[in-house]
Amino acid sequence: MNLPDCQTLLLAKQDGVLHITLNRPDSRNAMNLNMLEELIEVLTCASGDPQLRAIVLRGADGHFCAGGDIKDMANARAMGKSAYTQLNRHFGRLLEQAEQQPQVLVVVLEGTVLGGGLGLACVSDIALCLETARFGLPETSLGVIPAQIAPFVVKRIGLTQARRLALTAARFDGAEALQLGLVHHSAKDAAQLQAHLDRYLKQIRQCAPQANARTKALLLACGEQSMHSLLDQAAEAFAESVTGAEGAEGTQAFIQKRAPSWANNQLG
Repeated sequence: MNLPDCQTLLLAKQDGVLHITLNRPDSRNAMNLNMLEELIEVLTCASGDPQLRAIVLRGADGHFCAGGDIKDMANARAMGKSAYTQLNRHFGRLLEQAEQQPQVLVVVLEGTVLGGGLGLACVSDIALCLETARFGLPETSLGVIPAQIAPFVVKRIGLTQARRLALTAARFDGAEALQLGLVHHSAKDAAQLQAHLDRYLKQIRQCAPQANARTKALLLACGEQSMHSLLDQAAEAFAESVTGAEGAEGTQAFIQKRAPSWANNQLG
């Protein structure tokens, strides 16, 4: 996978993991149109790499993401209502793409996690945060709505809590984010946060990349179609996996009492 040149993102690939850092620290990594388009390009590029195990998304200089860039909103005003519609929906496409990403998406949340930043957290597979991180949906306090974010927040934490947070624009910390089920671990300090990340990446590397991708697709399809058709598709996916290269390698590794090749990083 050849990584694109980016102005708003820092990219690094190591041991089958792509590390993406939102890098607009002067605005607490608020997402402008350029960052949005670069994220879509990077995720599209990554989706075609079958050897990539995970994507780690975090922010530079102690903040994850302060949401959308107000300057972009101001510029869109001069172009009329349709420009707002297109800009907003473009962000929704990013959330859809990130949620469906075949790799395991891990977010590391520090400092500000507001609006669109919270939306990105809600589409992750694994979310880790500092206890001191500050979360919230401030849109209604600004006279606008969390249009593209709200459905993903509901999926993540349920309608009752989503209504409370969206309709009060309340801020909350990492401990409450853990209680809500928004994140999986809330760390006391940076060292503990890194330890959680290292542990999860080690676990992910024990799993076959394509098996993980198929499993993620199956999990995301739950509730989206009838159980009968879902199980039909799951049976086809199982047959493909067990007769494929990963299934053969996993079976042989078990019989030979050794680690499979992907666990030795031979795929990444």
